[in-house]
Amino acid sequence: MAKVELDFQKCHGLIPAIAQDHASGEVLMQAYISPESWAETLSSGYATYFSRSRNELWKKGETSGHLQKIKQILVDCDQDTVIFKVEQIGGIACHTGKRSCFFREVAADGTLIEL
Repeated sequence: MAKVELDFQKCHGLIPAIAQDHASGEVLMQAYISPESWAETLSSGYATYFSRSRNELWKKGETSGHLQKIKQILVDCDQDTVIFKVEQIGGIACHTGKRSCFFREVAADGTLIEL
């Protein structure tokens, strides 16, 4: 079997990574990974992202304890986006304290509704 070769060059060194609850399918968050964070995710078994604001690797939950244990990784057809199916330890994925970063809905008139 061939090893995956993610296309980091297409998006200037970073590609989107979507974290999804492995049991429920709920989308928890979206972040970016670099070649280094990808390698760390594979070696540690825990989601590690690249923080664009801090310009550094970011192991999700390292300070909060809300780690994301990798259960499965899916790669899209172009090999430039991944889905991390995770066990969300502690039940919180969002830095706001919510379970998911996707806790707002946009109404037909453009109004934001908190779920």
